[in-house]
Amino acid sequence: MSAQPFWQTKTLKQMTKQEWESLCDGCARCCLHKLEDEDTEEVYYTDIHCRYLDKQDCSCTVYQTRNQLVPECVWLTPEQAESFHWLPDTCAYRLIAEGKPLYDWHPLISGDPETVHKAEISLRGKGIADDQVPEEEWQSHIIWKA
Repeated sequence: MSAQPFWQTKTLKQMTKQEWESLCDGCARCCLHKLEDEDTEEVYYTDIHCRYLDKQDCSCTVYQTRNQLVPECVWLTPEQAESFHWLPDTCAYRLIAEGKPLYDWHPLISGDPETVHKAEISLRGKGIADDQVPEEEWQSHIIWKA
């Protein structure tokens, strides 16, 4: 009998840095700008993404300095797990925090980093950079509610 994978046996806080980083499926949905209704605290996703997103690789082109260039960029940590409700419902960090299984297309399950793109979960080739749309127009770009 094989051992269970780390994400089924450890909490987010128990994971090593490498395990934590491997949970990211590479979808880049966290790079989409979100709007929050101040009255209801509901979070709405737009199709507008950070200008530093590489839409082909679904990666940040300024990853190490992103908080300096984009101060509002959230650097996820295990300590924030209880507040992950704003992440997409497909996000491994949110799924693990909520005690739910990973999707079959997740690279840790499939063994292939391309499956997130093949499943059309990622932003590959999608969205509009935030420097192309005035912020006052973002509300007209809402695509789903978290």
